[in-house]
Amino acid sequence: MNETTWTGGCQCGAVRYALSERPGNACICHCRMCQKQFGNFFGAFADVLPDKFHITRGEPGWFDSSDEARRGFCRDCGTPLFYVYQSSQRVAVSIGSLDRHSEIKPQAQYGIEGREPWFADLPALPQTETGEGDNGAGDTPERYEKIRLSCRQHPDHDTAEWPPA
Repeated sequence: MNETTWTGGCQCGAVRYALSERPGNACICHCRMCQKQFGNFFGAFADVLPDKFHITRGEPGWFDSSDEARRGFCRDCGTPLFYVYQSSQRVAVSIGSLDRHSEIKPQAQYGIEGREPWFADLPALPQTETGEGDNGAGDTPERYEKIRLSCRQHPDHDTAEWPPA
C-alpha cells in the first residue's frame, strides 16, 4: 500500500474499499440516527470525494435512513461502513473501518443534542486492557486467549482472498 491509498473494510472481510486520498473532515456524530447505525453512543466519520472512493471487494448493503441520508454496511457481519448525504459531493467512511484508523483524529462533534449527558465522565471510569479481567464479567486471560486463537476478524490490511484457505 502506498501512503496515498487508504484502505478499510468490514469485520468479516466481505466488503473492502480504498480511498485514493487521506480522508478529511473527521468528526463524531451523536445524533440518534448515527447512534442507531453504529449501535453505540456515536458514529465517527471522515470523508472523500466520490471519485476517490472505490469498493474493492464485495457488495455493501444500503439503508436509506431518510430522504437525505444513505448508509452502507456489510450484509454479512453488519459492520457500518459508509454514509452518503444524497445532496453532498462527499462519501463518509466510518473511521473505525479504516485499516489506519488511529491516524484519523476527529476534529468536530455534531448532533450534540443526542450526546449522552455522562459522556465527559468516561475517562474517569476504571480501565483495563483486553484480557486483563473485568471484575467477574468474563474477560479473563484464558477467555481472551481462546478468542485470539479462534478470531475470524479480517486483518487491518488488504488480503488476496478472504477467508484464508
